[in-house]
Amino acid sequence: MTARVLAGPPAAEVLLQDAAARASRLPAQPSLVIVRVGDDPASVSYVRGKARKAGEVGLRGTVHALPEATSQADLLAVIDSLNRDDDVNGILVQLPLPAHIAEMAVLHAIDPRKDVDGFHPLNVGELWAARPALTPCTPAGIMFLLKHYGIAVAGVRAVIVGRSHLVGRPLAALLLNADATVTVAHSRTHGLPSVTREADLLIAAAGCPGLITPEMVKPGATVIDVGINRVPGAGGRSHLVGDVHPDVSGVAGALTPVPGGVGPMTVAQLLANTVRAAELQHHLRSEGAGELVR
Repeated sequence: MTARVLAGPPAAEVLLQDAAARASRLPAQPSLVIVRVGDDPASVSYVRGKARKAGEVGLRGTVHALPEATSQADLLAVIDSLNRDDDVNGILVQLPLPAHIAEMAVLHAIDPRKDVDGFHPLNVGELWAARPALTPCTPAGIMFLLKHYGIAVAGVRAVIVGRSHLVGRPLAALLLNADATVTVAHSRTHGLPSVTREADLLIAAAGCPGLITPEMVKPGATVIDVGINRVPGAGGRSHLVGDVHPDVSGVAGALTPVPGGVGPMTVAQLLANTVRAAELQHHLRSEGAGELVR
């Protein structure tokens, strides 16, 4: 068996086209402000790419860059100003933040109506209550990817390996809301291989290179690899690998690649969330491709 490749770019393009169409119908151009603290090369690259992609789909993407030494109080003041700015529809604070800043305090300070990352407690609560909300981008992107490729979720046994607030927990809520039977496994799970072998849909989001090996996968299962791990390569150059061992492609029925799988969906969903936030702020309702059925 050779797994069907669930490539992210084609699905992301559909989501982006829908976001662009919805943005064009709004009374004003949707605005996304990305706040970056410090000059970490990876963060600089990620933020630049998000702002560029925003412009490509008709959004106004602005980067608010702050020095590494910015205090938590000063960062909170910036967020407060953006919260009160009616011309700003979406606010994203690029993570990780410098060690002297409490991430949760910052994320909780963002107006939930502008919280396009979906991390504010009010949005988290709405998600678990199965009510429409701004939903974390990677989990929502995964749900759209599955829908795009016609992979059924209702009634299947889904196993998520990883319980982070960024991916594992919100994805569990989305899958439950879509009528899957969900198990969340983690570092303290006993007999992990026996748990993962039960999965019709297996999501690896543990941040551990090659954690999921062929003997841990049910033949024909759909495997979603969320892991993005940089490991040393030939000649001292590093490269990206996922949480799923390459040999799983010989067992799984469908598999996302790394890179080029979940990653493009995360960025596309961020922009779809920004449009959704603008619609809500303009008291509009959309049935676009980015809307999830709960």
